[in-house]
Amino acid sequence: MDRTRLYRNGVLKAEGFPVAEVSDHVEDPAAVVWFDLCSPTPADLETISEELGLHRLAVEDALQSRQRPKLDSYDSHLFITVYGARVEGESLDLVEISVFVTKNALVTVRENPGFDIDEVVRRWDANPEMARYGVPYLLHGLLDYVVDGYFEVLQAMDDRVEALEDDLFADVPGDRLHIQRLTFEMRKKLVRFRRLAVPVREVVGSLLRRSVEVVDPALTPYYQDVYDHTLRAAEWTDSLRELVGNVREAHINQQGFRLNDIMKRITSWAAIIAVPTMITGFYGQNVPYPGFGQAVGFWFSTLAIVIASAALYTIFKRKGWL
Repeated sequence: MDRTRLYRNGVLKAEGFPVAEVSDHVEDPAAVVWFDLCSPTPADLETISEELGLHRLAVEDALQSRQRPKLDSYDSHLFITVYGARVEGESLDLVEISVFVTKNALVTVRENPGFDIDEVVRRWDANPEMARYGVPYLLHGLLDYVVDGYFEVLQAMDDRVEALEDDLFADVPGDRLHIQRLTFEMRKKLVRFRRLAVPVREVVGSLLRRSVEVVDPALTPYYQDVYDHTLRAAEWTDSLRELVGNVREAHINQQGFRLNDIMKRITSWAAIIAVPTMITGFYGQNVPYPGFGQAVGFWFSTLAIVIASAALYTIFKRKGWL
């Protein structure tokens, strides 16, 4: 359902009015309008474009999915693309959000209902006195919620990486192939997250560089705080990528160590088995030898097998091969 709000002189005056009335409110310099569209049709955006005079290229970008996070500047407005992120079970959900920013109107276009716009509204309402700053304050609340969502996603991924590390060194028999699969999936999620979510720092940085014309000086510290959070999110993402790579390398090395251990065991048992084979083969010759045709020959060969095998077993056991 489309959401609309009207602020006048920093005070909330109306909600839920039709989008067709937007142009009437926008003409009032003391009014600030926000409305939200979820999965709009081209006709819906065409109506908005006519009401606010939006550039057709920006409207086309809002209709096309998987845009790169960016900030485009047009004569009458700014166009911003960011991604909201959340973890649902084992999947990483990224929701594209297109934002049109004019002098006294903010339009949010969500790809699907996966992004909780109600939480953004609650943040605005938590500090009603800040609404006097108009559109820049509304935009800050939106970006702040988006970036805070990144930390929740990264914390969930961090917990899973720690679980992988614990599982890697757990004393559990088996080939542990699931670790290789999980690290591969985790790396794919981090790459996708970094490509679509982390570049929001460029968007916030661009807004800060345009602070004179876009952001009220009183809001600059708030935008700077969001920018700092984007930097932390980027650094956290890179460190998690390194950790996942380390887990994968450790798993591969661990497999190599286990293979060496198996080869040692096989070689040791082969050497032990070779001794009785050699002795019985020697005594199986069709020629006379000490103890040939006598019971003492059998007992001597048996004793040689036992002593030699026991000696080899003791040596290999001390070396840790068995």
